[in-house]
Amino acid sequence: MIKRDPDKAKITEEINALTKQIRDLEPIVLKLTNSKNIQSLNGKYGGKYAEYIDIQNAVIDTPDKFTALYYEGFKKKLASVKQSVSQSQYPNSYFDNFEYLQKHQEVRTWLSLFLKRTFLRNYDSLSKNKPKPEDSVIWIGQNNASYGLLITPRFKDGQWENDKSEIRHFKQGYWTISHILETGLVIPSLEEKIPFKEINDYLVFFKNVVVRNSGSFHELEIATRYCDFVRNAEKPGNVPLLIPEFRYGGISQKHKYRLDFTIIDPVNMSKVGFELSPWSTHGELTGTKNKTQKEINEEARENFEKEMQKLKSYFREFGITIMVYTDTDLKDYDSIFKDISKYLIPVQTPQQLEFQALADLLAFRPYD
Repeated sequence: MIKRDPDKAKITEEINALTKQIRDLEPIVLKLTNSKNIQSLNGKYGGKYAEYIDIQNAVIDTPDKFTALYYEGFKKKLASVKQSVSQSQYPNSYFDNFEYLQKHQEVRTWLSLFLKRTFLRNYDSLSKNKPKPEDSVIWIGQNNASYGLLITPRFKDGQWENDKSEIRHFKQGYWTISHILETGLVIPSLEEKIPFKEINDYLVFFKNVVVRNSGSFHELEIATRYCDFVRNAEKPGNVPLLIPEFRYGGISQKHKYRLDFTIIDPVNMSKVGFELSPWSTHGELTGTKNKTQKEINEEARENFEKEMQKLKSYFREFGITIMVYTDTDLKDYDSIFKDISKYLIPVQTPQQLEFQALADLLAFRPYD
């Protein structure tokens, strides 16, 4: 038996209650607004929300906020229409709709209920932070074994891209385990994907293909702990991805850097990177026997500058703050993963809907 999501059940219950109130008001509102039928009435008001609100970019987490943005957008539209039409062009449909709203409390009540129901029906897409277009494609892996992680992937003109119009409708948490189960990974320049039917399918690929191919046993130790973390999570699909080998130059073969691991918070889109930086591969100098101290110092300085430039480049280009772990840290993988695990629980959770918070409060039984 499929277990119902309690939050979605509450939303459905509230939608049904709003629908009943809307139906009760419709006869009088149809008459007051000179509307022939429900479709005509919805066209005057309800269907305008996408015109009045920047729904592609706005993050709207409560019905009140949605309603307020609608009214603000309606007012701006009226001001714009006022500037563009002359008095001879009156009456205007926007002004007619506003007049009905201004004159009749029943119309205002009906519209408030209608907008709240519209918000609830679109809650998932309206309340999520959306990645910026430039942040909605991530390429990972080695030069000859790279893969793309997109949100709404489509193959067009020989390349992979996102269907931008569908990003806000993406049902899964961005950059989570459920995300990659939904989209899989894409192969650059080929209309081919690597799908993952089960969580374990992805974890095996993550650890034994992408991370193992990096050649770093340090990364493999962290990857092992991440896989265990996901498998033991109460809701593994909600766990953010530990994105391996994030390529600075994207799909380009000639790119500068790869970042060992990256986590993107699925709620607020904040990013943090983790760089495992042993001296043997990031600083050790060889062939110094025949070099002067000045030459050795210069080479060491260049290595240091290169490492610092990598950190700065990821921050400037992608807004990724990077935590660096050196040889002393790498003696204790559990301690490192403890740091990482703090970011595997989103730092911010979506705000509860007002009616949900009230319902939870009223359901509290202090003497049970």
